[in-house]
Amino acid sequence: MTPELHASWQALLQEEFSKPYFMALNHFLVQQTEAGKTIYPPTDRIFAALNFTPLDKVKVVILGQDPYHGAQQANGLSFSVNKGTAIPPSLKNIFKEMQADLGCPAPTHGDLSAWAAEGVLLLNAVLTVNAAAAASHQNKGWETLTDTLIKTLSHQKTNLVFMLWGNFAKGKKALINADKHLILEAAHPSPFSAYQGFMGCGHFSQANRYLATKGKGEINWALADG
Repeated sequence: MTPELHASWQALLQEEFSKPYFMALNHFLVQQTEAGKTIYPPTDRIFAALNFTPLDKVKVVILGQDPYHGAQQANGLSFSVNKGTAIPPSLKNIFKEMQADLGCPAPTHGDLSAWAAEGVLLLNAVLTVNAAAAASHQNKGWETLTDTLIKTLSHQKTNLVFMLWGNFAKGKKALINADKHLILEAAHPSPFSAYQGFMGCGHFSQANRYLATKGKGEINWALADG
């Protein structure tokens, strides 16, 4: 795996790609492929979150855990699926909260690439997974890379909004300088926990109010159908 990244991220992460942990991760992925495992997302979408949202465009970070492991689901953006794929339950709840918070109609698809284009970095902590095997690529090195990303964003940027949904995402709070950025925490939007603090959290409107007070453009959270 030789990452092909937007130049802004390539310059930032080039040193990481030569470190032993990343070479070990690469070896693991090769082994999985040679063993006949199907890996999601497709190779050209593994770094989609970074390529859809260049470093200088980042305003909001929504952190997921690892990609969907069902066929045709993972597309490299956290919580997102391609058009034509059934909307997963967690994303349905995200749309319900968006609709309640902002009045945006819930879209009929789950493609969040328009959010990425608006400056929302849809970053999973782990960027790959084996088909039908949730969390199968955890603790293989991805977390070291994405933790570095989060820390670098916190250090180099100011006035970002970090949305941490669920205990896993909240565990990344220590990587973020709360004096420079807005950290929004809530339960995970999964049906198992959405009504324990995610629904009604108002994160979408809070993010836009914060961005507006800092002189940054608000995010257009509405997603067009089609």
